[in-house]
Amino acid sequence: MTRPSPKRDFASRPGDPENWVRTAAEAAPSRAKGDAFTARLTIDVTPELRGRIKIAAFQRGVTVADMLRELLAREFPDPSGDTS
Repeated sequence: MTRPSPKRDFASRPGDPENWVRTAAEAAPSRAKGDAFTARLTIDVTPELRGRIKIAAFQRGVTVADMLRELLAREFPDPSGDTS
């Protein structure tokens, strides 16, 4: 009789902590300084408003997220005057 294969975990851990924890120095270089870390914001809107937002973003050739980020940055500028 053959032995059943050993039970495997869903995900294995890296052998050393350096590979397990991603440091800030390893952040993707393609991102701008202000975009390195983001936070999710959830709001409730009507289906009609959601549709209008999606259509406007499509017509402008941008994503909804990018369009709303720009709108919020314009409406709520950095009080220190730093625009980067």
